Amino acid sequence: MVLRRAAALHVAVDEFRSSSSMLMKIQWKPYMIDPNTEKGGEEYTAYNRRRWGSDGWTHHLRSEGRGVGANFANWKWWPHTMKAHQMVCFFEERDGVQDNNDDDQGEDITSRCNQALFQALYEEGQNLSNIDTLVNSVAVAKLGLSSNDTNTLRQYLQQDQAASRVKREIAQAQQQYRISGVPFFIIGYQNPEQQEQSTPYGFSGAQSPETFLEIFRELSEGADD
Repeated sequence: MVLRRAAALHVAVDEFRSSSSMLMKIQWKPYMIDPNTEKGGEEYTAYNRRRWGSDGWTHHLRSEGRGVGANFANWKWWPHTMKAHQMVCFFEERDGVQDNNDDDQGEDITSRCNQALFQALYEEGQNLSNIDTLVNSVAVAKLGLSSNDTNTLRQYLQQDQAASRVKREIAQAQQQYRISGVPFFIIGYQNPEQQEQSTPYGFSGAQSPETFLEIFRELSEGADD
């Protein structure tokens, strides 16, 4: 999960919505960059040195991020993200949103969860591998989870109740779209009245808001034809 890429997408979506009546929905899907990360997470510098020799690959990312409000001010951990993905599942299930369906609420709660996780990881130096961090610093502090529900979430994460769902969605994406890294974006349009949908754009790599806007406009023009 990378904050800058999400920020660029949301900048483009907000701008497009301001000038178009087309309904837009964002669906988030899980992906694990390195499932072999230590279960408790790894210190940022140590992980980057072990895997890539340095954190030089993040310099361009940080520079671009500042332009869209993602400062990466306190990135201290490389977490094992299975628990974080399951926390998102918990909120989706709690709110009646399964597999990011077409309910507007699904977009809202899933996006809120991811933004809270991004903020905790990249700006506050939190370790998202830790259940206490996910419950107290993210779910309660940022998502308003009530004290009555904290034990339910804690047990949900301890028992890995959504692990099979997370693994299934990752496997499906890898098989269907040959995804081998993130960010990966799939963009298309669907006409619910005529049951038509476009051939989706699938592409990887960090993109600027302008690139997203160009694709949105091209799909919008195709939908109007």
